Amino acid sequence: MAHSGFRRPAPQPRTGDSTEAVEDYAKALHALAKRCEGPVTTSALAERLGVSPGTVTAMLKRMGEMGLVEHEPYRGARLTEEGDRVALEVIRHHRLLESYLTEVLGMPWDRVHDEAEVLEHYISEELEERIAVALGHPRHDPHGDPIPDRDLGVAADRGKPLAELETGRTGVLVRVSDSDPEMLRYLAERDIMPGSRLSVGDREPFGGSVAIEVGGNVHAIGAELAHRMLIATSAGKG
Repeated sequence: MAHSGFRRPAPQPRTGDSTEAVEDYAKALHALAKRCEGPVTTSALAERLGVSPGTVTAMLKRMGEMGLVEHEPYRGARLTEEGDRVALEVIRHHRLLESYLTEVLGMPWDRVHDEAEVLEHYISEELEERIAVALGHPRHDPHGDPIPDRDLGVAADRGKPLAELETGRTGVLVRVSDSDPEMLRYLAERDIMPGSRLSVGDREPFGGSVAIEVGGNVHAIGAELAHRMLIATSAGKG
């Protein structure tokens, strides 16, 4: 159902490269916080963003002054409520853009992430809303990542990694990491996309590949990719 009018202003004024960096840090902090308990360390943030720890420390100090993070020297940082809203706003832009590029413009799903990384900083709230309406307010992007809603609420993660499923289990691919285009191309070439039903076959020992059956065809999925594919399971064969 389409919504009339536009809600909230952008959480922070957009003023060029400086604001892009703040939004990128907020988004990275949001992602890392989901994987750990306690504050996100400076080293983890530096590794994710590909910058030096000193650069991270300087930015966290600035974001603290803006009220976006709580930074404890030598311990790490947490997003404040306002900082989390900045992160979720950019994530909403990013995932709506990925959906639009894929569904409307026909861009392959392994290429939309990089395009959205650039465009996410520049679309207005009005354009964001028009994209959402045009797509029918999608709940997930092409890779199965949940799209924050108009009020920045986010659906809970679904499924568990393919790497953790026992032989004989069946399920549906609901989400795959978009961080590696080659992995996405590998799946697309085999018609394996979110919504694909699969069954888990034999696996190589010592963290080796996992065999899956999709549409009557058997494919080998490497250990790294198997950890990045989330499967909503159903009853298995055994």
